[in-house]
Amino acid sequence: MKAVILAAGEGKRMRPLTYERPKVMLPIVGKPIIEHLLEEVKEAGIVDFVFAVGYHDETIRNYFGKGERWDVNIQYVTQKTQLGTADALRRTEDLVEGKFLMLNGDTIVSAEDIRKVITDDIIIGVIEVRNPEDYGVVETEGERITKIHEKMREPPSNLVNAGVYLLDETIFRALSKTAKSKRGEFELTDSLQLLIEEGNNVFWKKIERWIDVSYPWDLLAANDLLIEKISPVNRGELEENVWIKGKDKVSIGEGTLIKSGSYIEGPVVIGENCEIGPNNYIRANTSIGDNCHIGSAVEVKSSIIMDGTKIPHLSYVGDSIIGCRCNLGAGTKIANLRFDNAHIKAKGLDTGRRKLGAIISDGVKTGINVCIDAGTIIGNNTLIGPGALASGYIEKNSRIY
Repeated sequence: MKAVILAAGEGKRMRPLTYERPKVMLPIVGKPIIEHLLEEVKEAGIVDFVFAVGYHDETIRNYFGKGERWDVNIQYVTQKTQLGTADALRRTEDLVEGKFLMLNGDTIVSAEDIRKVITDDIIIGVIEVRNPEDYGVVETEGERITKIHEKMREPPSNLVNAGVYLLDETIFRALSKTAKSKRGEFELTDSLQLLIEEGNNVFWKKIERWIDVSYPWDLLAANDLLIEKISPVNRGELEENVWIKGKDKVSIGEGTLIKSGSYIEGPVVIGENCEIGPNNYIRANTSIGDNCHIGSAVEVKSSIIMDGTKIPHLSYVGDSIIGCRCNLGAGTKIANLRFDNAHIKAKGLDTGRRKLGAIISDGVKTGINVCIDAGTIIGNNTLIGPGALASGYIEKNSRIY
C-alpha cells in the first residue's frame, strides 16, 4: 500500500512564516511537520509514499530526496496551481493502485490511529473536538458517514474530518465529476460526498491523537506535545559547569558546543553545530534549530528558534517563534503576557493563549534594546532600529526606527 501526502499548499494563515517555505516544512521539535507524519506512517507499516507538492516544492524535494535517509521510497507529483485537495489528489492517479492511504501533510496523527484506518473499506478518520465549528464536520449513521459538511456555525455533531483517508480507485471517478466549490477550488470532501450520494459506503474510524496547526501560535502547542516524546541524545560537547536538568529529555545535536555556565531545563531540543552560552538559561519546551547561537545572559522559554538564528547577548525570548537567519541585538526583550492576564491577540485574532510572545519570520534583525510587544507578528527581512518598540502586525521588508 502507498501513502499519498498532500503538501502542495502554502498555508496562508501561517504567514509570514510561509513566505519561503510551504506550511508542511515548518519545524516542530527540530523536524518539519511532514517529517513527523512520514515517521508515523512508516511506523504503521507503509514505506512507499507519493508527495503532491506545489508551493516552494524545491524545499520538500531537496530535504527528502527519494527518501533514502528514512529508508522509504518517495515519488512526487506537482500541482503547479493550487486548485484544491481534489485537484492535487487527481494528479496521483497514475502512481497508486488499489487501496491507498491519503493524508493532509499539515497534520500529525499517530501510527496507532493510522493502523485503525487501514482496513478493507473506504474510511475517513474522524476526531471528536470541542470546537467543531472551526472544522469540516461529518454526520454518521452507525458506522457509515451520511454527510460531510464544510465549516458551519451550528454543526450537527462534534466529529470532524481529521484528514486521514483510506481510498481506492473509485475516488478518481468522483474526482472527475467534482465541480469547483464556492472558494474556487476542487474539494476532496465534495468528491467523497459524491461517492456517498451514489450509494457507496464510506465508513468512519475515530482517532485519538491528532495535531492540527492552523495558525503560527499552534506550532507552540504542537511543540509542547511532541517534545515530551524525544529521546535523550548528546552528540555535542559540554564544557565544565554546564547544568542539565532532566537529562532524559534533552537532545543535543552533533557539532554543538554548550559553554560553561549554561543551564538547560528539559525537555529541550538543540540542533547541530550550535553555540550555546556561556551563562544562559534554556528553559523547558524550547526547540533550537541547526547553526544557531544563543549567547551570554540570554533566556529562552517555550519557543521555537529556527536554523541559523543568533541571539547572542542579554535578551529574553518567551513563548515565541523566531524564523531562520534572524539576529536579535543585545538587550532585545519580547513580552509574552498582558497585565490583565487576558488572551493575547495577534493580527486581530484571539489566539486562545494567555502567554504568547512574538512571531518573527525569516531574516529579521533588531538593534540593541529593542522591545517587542506580546502578540507581535513581524514579516521577513524587517529591520528594527535600536531602542524601538515593535507592536502589532509588521509587513515584510519594513523599517522600524
